[in-house]
Amino acid sequence: MPFLRNAWYVAAWSSDVSQTEPLQRTLLGESIVLYRDSLGRPVALANRCPHRFAPMDGGRVRGDALECPYHGLRFDRTGRCVHNPHGDGRIPAAARVASYEVEERYGAVWIWMGEPERVAVTPLPAFDYLDPQENETSTGYLLTRANFQLSADNLLDLSHFQFLHPDTLGSNQMASGTMTFDEVGETVWSRRVCRGEQLQEFVANAYGVPPGMAVDRWLNVRWDVPGLMSIEVGVAPSGIPREFGRMSYSGHFLTPETETSTHYFFAFGLPKAMGEAARTLVEYAVDGLMTPFKEEDLPMLEAQQCALGDQDFWQARPVLLSIDGAAIRARRIMDRKIATEQLEQQARIEQCEAEQGGKTPMPELTAVPIDCSALAR
Repeated sequence: MPFLRNAWYVAAWSSDVSQTEPLQRTLLGESIVLYRDSLGRPVALANRCPHRFAPMDGGRVRGDALECPYHGLRFDRTGRCVHNPHGDGRIPAAARVASYEVEERYGAVWIWMGEPERVAVTPLPAFDYLDPQENETSTGYLLTRANFQLSADNLLDLSHFQFLHPDTLGSNQMASGTMTFDEVGETVWSRRVCRGEQLQEFVANAYGVPPGMAVDRWLNVRWDVPGLMSIEVGVAPSGIPREFGRMSYSGHFLTPETETSTHYFFAFGLPKAMGEAARTLVEYAVDGLMTPFKEEDLPMLEAQQCALGDQDFWQARPVLLSIDGAAIRARRIMDRKIATEQLEQQARIEQCEAEQGGKTPMPELTAVPIDCSALAR
């Protein structure tokens, strides 16, 4: 299954990328090394030295450059070799590693692994509640041994709370809640309203609900390409308008590691204007959710992946229910975008072949620009 490359993905939380220790991450099936230069700016390079293919993540950050641990060649943020300690110091023209566009926002380092010219026309969706300047935030991370779209399916349908998380997040009213789905451009919304709920202690405490009080709960999930999700949850005493209740906001970012594993980044944010309560609540949310996410969601997702094996989701002929409306919309958007990207790549290959005056061996399809001269070699 190909990955969508012309899209923003979270590579790491900002706090994980430093000026001293390079960080290795496998993203979209490729090994990437991340570090910060002397100005503190994040850098993302392919994790393979072009000399003898040593992994770069074992090297040292030297000012603005990353030094290969094997023979000491250094590469700057553009991937260009800027230092050769051997012989006369001459630097071969081919001494380069692939570099990637990065952006730091919402407490995360984002990476673009597609065509650089498309960066400017592909803005990030808004996650303003995670802006650390205005909000107290708390973050979490889990590695899931399942395809990233299985994780998106899981978050777009929260009816599973009643059955997979009965003692923490769920209630007996979850599955019977009313649902609506919207698709606006390439954004999908899943909205659920549960009335007369008896919340579990963990959730009730987070929203300041006294024991035994019946509440109405609103759960809105927003999905954007490729797996950037925002969840809004509102709780108010039953019959009281939503605006008089309490809201929480969380971001959930799904980045493929491989076809069958996913980096799952999640975070909560609340305005600093709330004072110390904001810090307490966001930490409570992440700490409390880590257990059900890790002990209930992850095993289920991994079991699903094991059951699917190498089979494509649609080839497995899933039975669809009304609760799948948002997940199916998101999958179809991704299918269309990947198919379009592959067709565009094919057209570029054919154009290059025509310019060279004949057929050449077909390179592996990627979304990076093709150097036509390379096809003649």
